[in-house]
Amino acid sequence: MFTINLDHVNHFVLQKHHLTDETKIDDIVKITRDICGLHTTNAITPYLSLFSRTKKFTRDKLDDELYIKKTLGKIRCVRKTVYIHPKERMPIIYNATKKMIANISEQHLFKYLGVTQKEYENTSKKIIEILKGRGLTAKEIKEELPGSINISGIANLMCDQMLLIRGKPKNGWKSNLHTYHIFQEYFPDINLDIVNETDAKEQLVKYYLDAFTPVTENDIAWWTGFTKNDVRDIIENNSRNIVPVKINGLDNDYIMFSSDEKKFKSIEKLIKPVVNLLPVLDPYMMGYKDRQRHLNHKYYDYIFDRGGNATTTILLNGQVIGIWDFIEPTIKIFLFEPISHIYIPPFPLRMIIISHVLSRLTLLILEIALLFAQRPKGIFIDR
Repeated sequence: MFTINLDHVNHFVLQKHHLTDETKIDDIVKITRDICGLHTTNAITPYLSLFSRTKKFTRDKLDDELYIKKTLGKIRCVRKTVYIHPKERMPIIYNATKKMIANISEQHLFKYLGVTQKEYENTSKKIIEILKGRGLTAKEIKEELPGSINISGIANLMCDQMLLIRGKPKNGWKSNLHTYHIFQEYFPDINLDIVNETDAKEQLVKYYLDAFTPVTENDIAWWTGFTKNDVRDIIENNSRNIVPVKINGLDNDYIMFSSDEKKFKSIEKLIKPVVNLLPVLDPYMMGYKDRQRHLNHKYYDYIFDRGGNATTTILLNGQVIGIWDFIEPTIKIFLFEPISHIYIPPFPLRMIIISHVLSRLTLLILEIALLFAQRPKGIFIDR
């Protein structure tokens, strides 16, 4: 059994996630690969997640990779959430999660939106014809199919079946009103049939372990959406490359790749404080079912909603010490507890830069607001 301290664990994962100064890079595709995808349910999140991990980030860099170079793409996958992933991983991710996604997507369209299977088949064929050689929004598609039923719902299911792909939003980077493109036209070199479901699930778990170890079986099952039996089988199949881990102060049993054990033992002790301001649904906060590693349980409901989704957070050495909010032209920070003045200087600088990423403001008002102990629970910031 390999025993480690929590502060070393958080430092290790911060480095994996390019959240320390020495691990920040400007290779957006590599970052996306290393952290096992970017959440994009909230349109702003992937931009701020990348800003936190790069040296010189501008919004157009992500847009270039997504919509011009097309090295990245948007796909609904784990936890039924839309992610940005490198295109070479799409066959793995699609085949690992397609049954889970299909069940929820088809139920939503056929049961709750009232579209029949026949209506879907007929309309989806028409949409494919309309989109040949171009991308359109759901509204624009509907204009060319007058009297058609729920186009948005049909387009979403077509994306989940990889008939379509979500392209550049018409209303800018803060919008989720995507244009839709034929998947095979958008990614002509991707073969979705190169891997079967069993192998794809195993590979996806490996991707996850690479990004988030040390983790528990429950963490893997929660993040992937796989059954615990499937997770245990995958772990057993890879047992030669996996070692058990105990984290001092935490009750659960953890695992990590043996290769990560060697890296962990060589990690340098944290010398200076690491401060991060992360957006809603940042991968660092969304990688685990058990959040003991991140914060004291008494603050859990201030950070996570009932579905386990994280709001904006302020991290100190990988631990959550508060949240931040941006309401033009003011940025506010809410802290759990009073902190030493030595940690305050990074806040204004990072906030000023974040304000430019969000809106290119020239005026910034920084407000250190109420401590969390004075703030009602259940206030969930969705920035």
